[in-house]
Amino acid sequence: MKSQRIINMLTPKEPNEIFTMTFKRIILIFLFASIFISAQSKPYVLLVSFDGFRWDYLNRNITPNLDVEIQNGVRASSLRPVFPSKTFPNHLSIITGMYAEHHGIIFNKFEDIETKETYRLGDTSVVRNPDWYKGEAFWTTAEKNDITTASFFWPGSEVNDCSKRPTYYKKYEHNLPYRKRIDGVVNWLQLPYEKRPHFITLYFHDTDSFGHEFGPNSPEITQSIKRLDTLVGYLNAQLSEIGMKDSLNIIFVSDHGMTEIDTSRTINVENILSNLDYKLGGASTLAMIEPSKDDYDSIYARLNKNQNHFKLYSKEKMPTYFHFSNNENIYSILLVAELGWSIVNDKQFAQMSEHSNKGDHGFDNNNIAMHGIFIAEGPQFKNGYTTGTIWNIDIYPLLCKIFNIAPNPNVDGSLERIEFLLK
Repeated sequence: MKSQRIINMLTPKEPNEIFTMTFKRIILIFLFASIFISAQSKPYVLLVSFDGFRWDYLNRNITPNLDVEIQNGVRASSLRPVFPSKTFPNHLSIITGMYAEHHGIIFNKFEDIETKETYRLGDTSVVRNPDWYKGEAFWTTAEKNDITTASFFWPGSEVNDCSKRPTYYKKYEHNLPYRKRIDGVVNWLQLPYEKRPHFITLYFHDTDSFGHEFGPNSPEITQSIKRLDTLVGYLNAQLSEIGMKDSLNIIFVSDHGMTEIDTSRTINVENILSNLDYKLGGASTLAMIEPSKDDYDSIYARLNKNQNHFKLYSKEKMPTYFHFSNNENIYSILLVAELGWSIVNDKQFAQMSEHSNKGDHGFDNNNIAMHGIFIAEGPQFKNGYTTGTIWNIDIYPLLCKIFNIAPNPNVDGSLERIEFLLK
């Protein structure tokens, strides 16, 4: 019996058995290779927002790390925001490819005409309500196409509907240290292939905060620009350490620019419209007025008579290039402030002092002072390429092109205006 067992061990296997085992091995190798290749074939994109980083901040010779990104990638002379050139409307335009009138977030603060509820950027319960957001964010488009996404802060990224937010997201913490935000992104990029996000957003508020408080030409904004540039160096060092620097496409954008303001350039609209019945909304750079039914003609006539340092429009006659009339929450009369001027009411006028903000944005988006930055570097982008002004609504279709997925058909952006930046 022992001899027989030895003979059986030495006897060659049948040809069919050998074929079956070999075939199974080939199938397993193919499956593992397919999974690996699939994970590798999906590009990686990190979209970084420097809030309020004006286009010409790059020309001050204080951004060596961003200069390297430009040398190795692409740079637009400026990034044109949508109107009004405010933070939330433009972050939503970047991520949806839509004008504010279409994605619904028309101001940082505004009222829903029908429900009388107020959208306010500081109200977490409101900003997490998905009903306010009418556009489809890129992370939603990507997730529909089996692309895992993440957001370390971005307006609209923390809504209460899981089908309209990234797989991974962070609830906004204004004072969270900047390096911890970068570390969080790097940690996501070290997840296993099947869990790793391929599209990530990252947000920094620094230049917006210091631009408002001290103005765009202050020593404080200079330090702010340098601080953000240092973070770019830190980000690249961390990406190199985990072996992701050459695989990642990084896009640096800003939502708007900044201009100087002062207390001497104010328009007290409440003083102009004394003894008339109306509701005031919007912002100091773009005011909205909803007159009572009986006072419309009187209000329009008085504003027209006192039209100085602002332009007056009815909603129906708002210039089409603003793309700011096709929304039910826009009031029937609009006042567009001249660059550097502020439209205020009595209370705001009384509170103004020498300690008021020195910078603001939200003005005509065609004015270069309101423009931001666009820099992109990575395997999908050209090297050492510069171009003129591009529009922020075109970033969404650009992202769709990079990932080779179909965009939401309702976008306002155009791939034709921006795809030449890709290799």
